[in-house]
Amino acid sequence: MPLYDRGKLNKIEELKSKLFNKNYQTKIEHRDSFPHFQRKEVMDSWEKKETAEPNFREKFFMKTSMFKKFFIFSIVFFVLAIGYASYMFFSKSNAVFNDNIDISVLSNAFTAGGEDYPLLLEIANKNNSPLDLVDLVVEYPKSSQVGLSQDNEHLRISLGTIPAGGIKNESVKFILYGEQGSTRPIKISLEYRVEGSNAIFVKDKLYDVSISSTPINLSIDAPTEVSSNQDINLNVKATLNATKPVSKILLKVDYPIGFQFISANPSPYLGNNIWNLGDLAPGAERNISILGKMIDVFDGEQKVFRAWSGSQSSSDKSLIDVVFNSLEHTMFIKKSSIEARLLVNGVYQREYAIDTKTPIQGQIQWSNNLETKINNLEIHAKISGNAVNRKTITVGQGYYNSSQDLIIWDKNSQSNFAEVNPGDSGSVSFSLSPLSLFSAAGGIIPSPTINIDVSVTGQQAQSSGAVTQLSNSESKIIRILSDLGLSNKALYYSGSFTNTGPIPPKVEQKTTYTIVWSLSNTANNISKAQIRSTFPPWVRFLGPFSPASEDLSFDASTKEIVWNIGGIPKGTGITEAGKTVSFQVELTPSLSQVGTTPTIINDTILTGHDDFANVDVRVNKTSLDTRLLNDPNFSVNGSRVVE
Repeated sequence: MPLYDRGKLNKIEELKSKLFNKNYQTKIEHRDSFPHFQRKEVMDSWEKKETAEPNFREKFFMKTSMFKKFFIFSIVFFVLAIGYASYMFFSKSNAVFNDNIDISVLSNAFTAGGEDYPLLLEIANKNNSPLDLVDLVVEYPKSSQVGLSQDNEHLRISLGTIPAGGIKNESVKFILYGEQGSTRPIKISLEYRVEGSNAIFVKDKLYDVSISSTPINLSIDAPTEVSSNQDINLNVKATLNATKPVSKILLKVDYPIGFQFISANPSPYLGNNIWNLGDLAPGAERNISILGKMIDVFDGEQKVFRAWSGSQSSSDKSLIDVVFNSLEHTMFIKKSSIEARLLVNGVYQREYAIDTKTPIQGQIQWSNNLETKINNLEIHAKISGNAVNRKTITVGQGYYNSSQDLIIWDKNSQSNFAEVNPGDSGSVSFSLSPLSLFSAAGGIIPSPTINIDVSVTGQQAQSSGAVTQLSNSESKIIRILSDLGLSNKALYYSGSFTNTGPIPPKVEQKTTYTIVWSLSNTANNISKAQIRSTFPPWVRFLGPFSPASEDLSFDASTKEIVWNIGGIPKGTGITEAGKTVSFQVELTPSLSQVGTTPTIINDTILTGHDDFANVDVRVNKTSLDTRLLNDPNFSVNGSRVVE
């Protein structure tokens, strides 16, 4: 082959290699007719250079790129949507939903209280997956109280596994209590797990059961309207209405504020409002009669009595464990037609507590609350009790019959009592004093009390000519406080300790003294007794005290000394051994105290609680100084500070 042809062939192969090379780029050159001459235009002024529009080829490739991106995004979105839809379809088909679980109650919606109630349940699993480790929980009220509470009874039954589409039937028995016609809430819960999860899921259902009859019928026979201080008879009857006998039944009556319990037949089992009805056979009855009155109440008030019955608690004999039934009775307070109010020392209340040194001033306020006249009004005051000093009873415009201990006010002593007009009112008065609670002849008076029973009567004439007898009454109890005694002494020459230092006390020299506290008590036991006192700055508590068994303490920061006595029995220091404590202190007088009798111990205060009178008591003793009045060997010349 000629050299020319070989060169031409080589160029053709080189061109092929360039054409089929992936990195090959076509280069297009534009040449002017006169390549040596180029025209350039000079701009007349500064102008903003405009961006050149892309040519057709560049626009096409730009649009093509955006189209490709959108197309790829659409394909990816479609694939993801298909995947999500498939997941939701297949997962949902195996999911468990509470709405696909049905709890149906097949039992009656009523039952007799105190009788077995069979609760029949049908549980349907309409899910495509089984329910695992299924527990049935039934919660119901333990007693007749309204609603569910923390004291409810709980029944738990294991049901195992309920397959997909399966039905489980279950029956439980329990006893409900309540008043006839009331409803008892039943809470039915289904606890379960699902495959692949340890979580516990719950399906709840509430179901109300009506009580068609109660196991114990209660009735209260009592007036619906009463007046203040009027006797009230409250008759409570309990009847067993169940077909089976019951045992250890209690009856409790809650009294309203203002009700004064007087007596009951039979007597209460505990306190004044709890009765033990014992074991009851079907149809058995128990009757309880309660006598009392309303005191310190006002016209228009409502007073509610509530009776409870049920089984006795095994841990506390005074408590009803399961309440079978309860019943309320409401009384309305109305103003008495004729009224007599007894005030003691200007105070109107049911019970009083006074000491033996306080005289008793009694005032009886009477009124006619009718719209008609009252004739022949009479007021009687019966005085009784073991602490009455009969010799001190005095009456203003009345008569005291000592043989009957009766004070009488009638038309003979009060002329206006012959005819009392509507709305008329007034008062009568008397006075007396308590006895001393201890005498050598009679000893100690136990539980000292003065009772005052007031009654008022009158006659109301009717239009028919008949006469209506009117009456009212009230009673007061006065408890006498025990005579609680406190003796405090400062000693030098006598006492439990040997004292040292100069007498009379000398400036800036130490002298010791013995302080003695002694207690006495007459008629009533005293509890929570305590003695407190403090020392002045120039006195120091030395520490020893006698007897060492007593609870005596000293606070150095406050300089307060406390004797925690506790109980002081009646008769202490009188008929029984006294109670005494002694301790030693140190006095260092200052130059400014020359010629004075410095205080050794400040005021002493005894406090406690009188258990019979049910009030707190307090005894004060003034401070003690260097005038040792209770030391038989002490001279008055030794009391003032010297240099």
